[in-house]
Amino acid sequence: MRLYSISYGLFLLTASAFGQSTQQVAPLPPLPKEPQEIFAAARPLYDFSAPTLKPWHFKVSYQLYDDSGKPADKGTYEYWWATPGTYRSSWTRPGLSQTDWHVEGKHFHLAVGQPLTFLERKLRSAILTPLPKPEDLDPEKVRFDKEEQKFGSVKLPCVMVVPKMHLHAHVEQIALGEFPTYCFGPDHPVLRAYYAFGATSVIYNRVVLVQGVYLPKEIRIQDGDRLVLSAAVETIERLSPSAPELIPAKEAQSVPSTSRVEVTSAVAQGQLLKKVTPRYPEQAKIDHDQGTVVLQAIIGTDGRIHDLSVEEGPSASLVGAAMWAVSQWEYKPFLFKGKPVEVHTTINMVFNLAP
Repeated sequence: MRLYSISYGLFLLTASAFGQSTQQVAPLPPLPKEPQEIFAAARPLYDFSAPTLKPWHFKVSYQLYDDSGKPADKGTYEYWWATPGTYRSSWTRPGLSQTDWHVEGKHFHLAVGQPLTFLERKLRSAILTPLPKPEDLDPEKVRFDKEEQKFGSVKLPCVMVVPKMHLHAHVEQIALGEFPTYCFGPDHPVLRAYYAFGATSVIYNRVVLVQGVYLPKEIRIQDGDRLVLSAAVETIERLSPSAPELIPAKEAQSVPSTSRVEVTSAVAQGQLLKKVTPRYPEQAKIDHDQGTVVLQAIIGTDGRIHDLSVEEGPSASLVGAAMWAVSQWEYKPFLFKGKPVEVHTTINMVFNLAP
């Protein structure tokens, strides 16, 4: 997999300037040597819900690319934040407008046109929640492989989080990037790249420090060697706690706080509207890799895949192929008491080399 090179440079965006000027970064926390300590040092620097943050707003322009790598739709993603309980996300592009308001524990939603794609949701998480959850770093469940990786002319320290699945727990040598891999700056715990399963990769450029949290001003997301999304932060500014943008529109629908519903694979299969068949990676064919990839999926009220995680798989390349295909699946919305609900289900993807 070819990774786009990183343009090196880290800047401090002062709270007083808020996007109007930049200066060379002040002393930052040093990069620890141990993997767990690296994630611990980075976590507060990516806490976009910290109560110490002052209300702010940023706007991101993004470009989607088609299967041949040519530019397709353009869109914008905006985020307003006032308190840990009051914030808003909005997406707009041709044929789509979607906004989610969270106001002191209540969720309101307004959508017009097409539903969001998995990539657009990936852009949001790549900015606001780029690090693994603490529970996903339990040393009883994962191991850490640390190695330097070259990005163009820059070498970065990278940490791969390898799940202790029965097929991989005792394998000593696993190529960097076969499982979720996080690459940091050489001196500070600033995330510069993420890649995994020979498929998805995210490159962070022009990283700035805003109110003590890191914000990349340029992001590139790839599927293998193919660029699928590029984005740039256009606006970073202060926000009044009483800004009208934080007030839900009258036509917005209240989203019930119903707990996520568990559904079986068979039930989910019956709701499937669009199924994308994964490609069989050439290297997996050469290595005679086959078997079942087991994924855990979160399906939103819009019938789209909102999140995916791997439970088991014969090889990283097959896991990557399965995740990329399933991320594009679409379902009929699942109903609970007549209203759409978010569901959790298991998806089994079988790869078989037999003719």
